[in-house]
Formats: sequence, C-alpha cells, structure tokens
Amino acid sequence: MVNPKRLASLALVLLLTHLSIAAAVQNEQSSTTSAPVPSGLVVVMANKPQSPLDLRPFDNPYISGAALQIHWSDIEPVEGKPDWSKLDALFAAAQTSKKWVHLVIFPGFFTPSWALQGVKTEQFAIQYGPGHGTVLPLPMPWDELYLSRWFAFLSLVSARYGNAPAFRMIAADGPTSVSEEGTLPNSRSDLTKWQALGYTSSKLIGAWQKVLRVYSNDFPNQYVSLAAGPTRQAIVDDAIAVLGRRFALQSNDVHAGPGPNGSNSEQEDEFVLGYNGRVITGLEMRGAAAGASRVMGAQGDPPQALRKSIDIAMKPNANGQHITYLEISKPDVIAQEMQSVLRDAASLFGTSAPVREPTTQK
Repeated sequence: MVNPKRLASLALVLLLTHLSIAAAVQNEQSSTTSAPVPSGLVVVMANKPQSPLDLRPFDNPYISGAALQIHWSDIEPVEGKPDWSKLDALFAAAQTSKKWVHLVIFPGFFTPSWALQGVKTEQFAIQYGPGHGTVLPLPMPWDELYLSRWFAFLSLVSARYGNAPAFRMIAADGPTSVSEEGTLPNSRSDLTKWQALGYTSSKLIGAWQKVLRVYSNDFPNQYVSLAAGPTRQAIVDDAIAVLGRRFALQSNDVHAGPGPNGSNSEQEDEFVLGYNGRVITGLEMRGAAAGASRVMGAQGDPPQALRKSIDIAMKPNANGQHITYLEISKPDVIAQEMQSVLRDAASLFGTSAPVREPTTQK
C-alpha cells in the first residue's frame, strides 16, 4: 500500500524541482541577448535642452557607438507626456550610420519636479560637472515612491525603444545624484546630513538590487552598464548574478595628467581593468582633451593629451586583455586634429579577446 505522506513528499519534491528548473531557465534567458557585444570607440554626447542634437559624430568612421547623456526631466517634464524627439533623432542617426547606442539617463538631481511630489528629499549641492555647486533637492536613493516613478519611466523607454536595432546598452541608474555613477554628495556637512536622514549601506545596496532587476526585466535585448565610482563590491557581484553576459562594468574618469581625485580615479580604473575578459568592460574619458589638455596629459597639446589618456585606458590587465569599449568626449571626436589619434585607437579593438562567462570576484 502506498504511503500517502510519501506521495505528498514526492509531489512536493517534484514541484520544487520544476520550479527550480523554471527559475534557472528564466535566469539564463534574462542573462543573454543576441545583440553584438558593445565594442570600439564611443562618442559621449551631452544633451543641451534648448538645442538639437549635434549629429556630426555619426559621420566619423572611427566611432562605433554613441553614448547620450540626458536628464529625466528633459524627457518627461510632465508626467506621462514624454518628449521623445531627442531620442528619436539619436536612434535614427545611429540606425542610418550603423552605429550602436548607449543610453545614459540621469535621475537624482535631474528628476522632474512632478516626480518629487510626496518623495523624501534633501537640499544638496551638485558635487561635480555642469551646475557644480548649485543647490537642488535630491530624492533619497532608497525612497520607494521615487524609485517606483523612475521604474514607470523606464518601462516607457523600453516600450518605445526596446526593439530598436541600434539600442545596444543602457546605463543602470536611480540610487544616484549627478550622473549614472553611484556617487552621492559627500562633503563633511553632507555626511552629517546623510546620518540624520537615516542613510545605511544596506538601504543603498537594497535600492541597487531593485534597480538591477528592473533593468534586467525591462531591457532584455540590451546590455546594462554599471559605472564603478565608489560602487560596492556587493553591487557588482549582484549585477553579475542578475545580468550575466549582459553586464558591463565601467569607470568614467580616465585622464593621464594631474587632476582632482587622481588616486581615486586610478583605483577605479584598475578595478574595472581587473574584470577585462571576465565581463564586458568600458572606460570613459574624464573630459575633452581639446578643452583640458593639462588634466588629460599634455599641456597645450590636445592630440598628445588624448593619446596618452587612451594609452592608459587601453592598458591590458595581467591576462593581456583590454577593455571592450572606450568612451571619448564629443569635442575630441569632431576635432580635425584628433582624427589620427582616433584612427590608431580604433585599430586597437581588432585584437580584443572574447569575454568569458562572468564570475564573481572574491
């Protein structure tokens, strides 16, 4: 006679096995995409709200892709009524020129005012970049209402562009402030504010975990980049677990000359370089050598400054592998004097080694 309890236990085991297999299949599907790996030289374009996009970089034969930096507030100033004109122009130009797109949308300080209603915010000064020192309301990175509105916007982006052939990568963003980097205002007075606001490491990591899963689900056809900055190892490990082959690790502060936070920049670069060959990796120049040749490595000689900074970015790691893509500021891409430098840099990507299955760094 069959024991009913044994039958019930067997049924439970079979059910759990089925669920485990289904979860594994779903995770494998979410970690892969048929799109080519983001590679080569990429132009960094910063949106200017009152001006049309400058599409000249799409004519450059040495450029493989375009990274557009744009504020959430510039796209959706009114809830539910996004203005897609800039992104439409971007994707149309990319499709025509056969280049790929890295979409980088900034919330944080640049969240539209409607999306801050009912959200816990605090006044902070923009810590770097355009608008440096300007005091604006910053939503708490872990605020659930803020994140839910950001996720609703991402679903609109996915619905409109998710199947665009040129759309190859999107930057993970949300628990941030002035860019896609995981940086928050950190002056001495800022740190006092954060303590009073209830900041904890677990809150920030928890917010990033939610973000990574939303990006994985909303953008199954794209790779997802994570800017290193002060990003914790736990967040990188989680990104690898969630995104698998679709994960790209990036740092945004390459410069060969003296500059603020030089040691931090080198540490961030080395952190990314350590992942070469294990995951998709990318670096971005600190700025344009055409406008800051000293910081970029050669006072008064922009082409040499760019070349020296590219040499740093393309340095192979201990396994002889270099980054998968390199992002260069638009002024350097359109400057005639930089074309031989760009040509030489573009040629280096022909020797890129294939990316292996991602593994978590211990």
